[in-house]
Amino acid sequence: MRARGGALLAVAGFAGRWFAVLVVAGGLAGLVFDEQSAALAGSVPLLLGIIMFGMGLTLRGADFVPVLARPWMVLAGLVAQFLVMPLAAVAVGTAFGLSGALLTGMVLVGSSPGGTASNVIVYLSRGDVALSVTLTSVSTLLAPLATPLLVLWLAGSDLPVGFASLFESIVRIVLVPVVAGIVVRALAGGVVERVLPYLPLVSVTGIMVVVAAVVGVNADVVLTGGLVLVAAVIAHNALGLALGYGAARLAGLDESARRAVSVEVGMQNSGLSASLATTHLTPLAALPAALFSVWHNISGSALAGYWARRPVSEQDGRRTRS
Repeated sequence: MRARGGALLAVAGFAGRWFAVLVVAGGLAGLVFDEQSAALAGSVPLLLGIIMFGMGLTLRGADFVPVLARPWMVLAGLVAQFLVMPLAAVAVGTAFGLSGALLTGMVLVGSSPGGTASNVIVYLSRGDVALSVTLTSVSTLLAPLATPLLVLWLAGSDLPVGFASLFESIVRIVLVPVVAGIVVRALAGGVVERVLPYLPLVSVTGIMVVVAAVVGVNADVVLTGGLVLVAAVIAHNALGLALGYGAARLAGLDESARRAVSVEVGMQNSGLSASLATTHLTPLAALPAALFSVWHNISGSALAGYWARRPVSEQDGRRTRS
């Protein structure tokens, strides 16, 4: 049993370290085995719920203390989170000539809360991990209200669904599982502590299946006209990372906090976007989320590698001297 547990732990560690590569592999699997992958599309909301429950298990009441201790920093990050990416989605989508379901899908991605992998990227970037965890958690808890309102504001004319339906879906597949995870952690902390090292395997597997399913459903679109959409997704992510950093700098946050806000803004919960699009819109509207899920893990990992070689103390010291 110990050998089996050790092997599983090693697999979980591998999944955490090679998250970006595995998500890309999921996208490629969706293209190669499109029919089989497309059959998994109906499981996307369930998979996201499992991932969100896992996220809840990693949280404790103490993780929300920074909200009270540093309200200005948290507020600045949340404003950037829910303004930069939704508006950038409209700007980028329009600039690249996207319309209809694809533009709506871009707005859905932009209006979602922070991504589940953002905390790891911030840690690798030598950023403010406590701020990152707080922003991810609070933006996720605000998502049932913020995401539907933003989507209806920016893409309302193309939406066949109202606020109530979007609100109900986000509560069911995001808020309830996260809160359930927090409660389980509070009631059975010892058991959860033993399970935590294995959670990356669950999260990575879930995201891989989500990406494969959405890409599989839209394989023809990806193969025939996906380059424009890929370019739009890359531009959207780049704007989020750059403008998130810039917004944090304008707010007077230090270098470690700027890195955290940059990653939180640029890395979205694309699984939520894919789930909402699959449930309420069309499979085509979920495609931007699937491509975003692949790309933001690549760009996030690359940015983390760059920042990891530039210590925060040196960055702040250079600014002070100048």
